[in-house]
Amino acid sequence: MGHFEKKSAKTKEDIPMAAMPDIIFMLLIFFMVTTVLREVTLQVKVDYTQAQNIEKIEQKRLVSYIYVGPQKLSGTKLGATKIQIDDSIIEDVAAVRNIMYDKLKEQPKLIVSLRVHDEAEFGIVTDIQEELREAGALRINYSTKQEQS
Repeated sequence: MGHFEKKSAKTKEDIPMAAMPDIIFMLLIFFMVTTVLREVTLQVKVDYTQAQNIEKIEQKRLVSYIYVGPQKLSGTKLGATKIQIDDSIIEDVAAVRNIMYDKLKEQPKLIVSLRVHDEAEFGIVTDIQEELREAGALRINYSTKQEQS
């Protein structure tokens, strides 16, 4: 007597995983290339003044920014004029000297860029310049935007 068995279709149900490391590596490279790191969260409002002759600084890594302008409060309210270096508000102008001196020790070719609100008091800018002079930070520039003609 013959015994017949029904042949079942033998198909592989596994998903090929050989290409998975390549796909993960390509995604990793994609995100590394397209991601922009956050520089600074501005806590003061800065509207740049306009100038006719401006120069672009090519080596941005040598630049340290000091922001001067009215402090942003909740909503659209603005407070008193404040100084911001990196991500922190500086309450005392004399602290600018110590911060910039430390940065100057790390990077001797440091350029300090003042980003000043166009309606900020000039007295505070003068005080910052004095502190920078005392710290030995003599390479200073002012950030502006191109004057529209």
